[in-house]
Amino acid sequence: MNRRFVGAFVSGLMLTALSTVAVAHEGAGIGGGLLSGLAHPLLGPDHVAAMVAVGLWGAFLGAPALWILPVVFPLVMAVGGALGVAGVPLPAVETGIALSALVLGLMVAMAARPPLWVSGLLVGLFAIFHGHAHGTELPQAANAIAYGIGFVVATGLLHLAGIALGLLGRWPAGRVAVRAGGGVIALAGGLFLTGVV
Repeated sequence: MNRRFVGAFVSGLMLTALSTVAVAHEGAGIGGGLLSGLAHPLLGPDHVAAMVAVGLWGAFLGAPALWILPVVFPLVMAVGGALGVAGVPLPAVETGIALSALVLGLMVAMAARPPLWVSGLLVGLFAIFHGHAHGTELPQAANAIAYGIGFVVATGLLHLAGIALGLLGRWPAGRVAVRAGGGVIALAGGLFLTGVV
């Protein structure tokens, strides 16, 4: 992947995130549910930080974690979303979400390389909290399945942005930048946890 592609991809993702006014209206039916689901993850800085961290960590760890972590997260998140839609209570959801950014950011910043099953378990655990939050916040006018597809796709795009940034780790200066990015995400997670942000 060349630098222009990575730059264009990240710029496009950021522009998409900034265009929330155009897609923030819920609307009814499948279209409204899909657009609402696509917009919702991009509007939460805690979700954005954690999703980018999953991609960064996967890219840092390399294959097979490069693809396993970003696949595990949305699959388990969908289960958490179904639990939220069904009204199944889950304690400390907001704390779990804040901890996800803090812990996943630290994993990148500290260049942690646990066994793949530990990485997958950690990512899956945090995915339950993110999914549950999205499921309980499902707009009443939205089609639940379309909304779920939208938020899983948006999450996948955030993972891809993290992977693209993580691929900078192929170069010495890029490794420093990736680890620093993990530190910034961990700091943001700490701020989310304390309620400052």
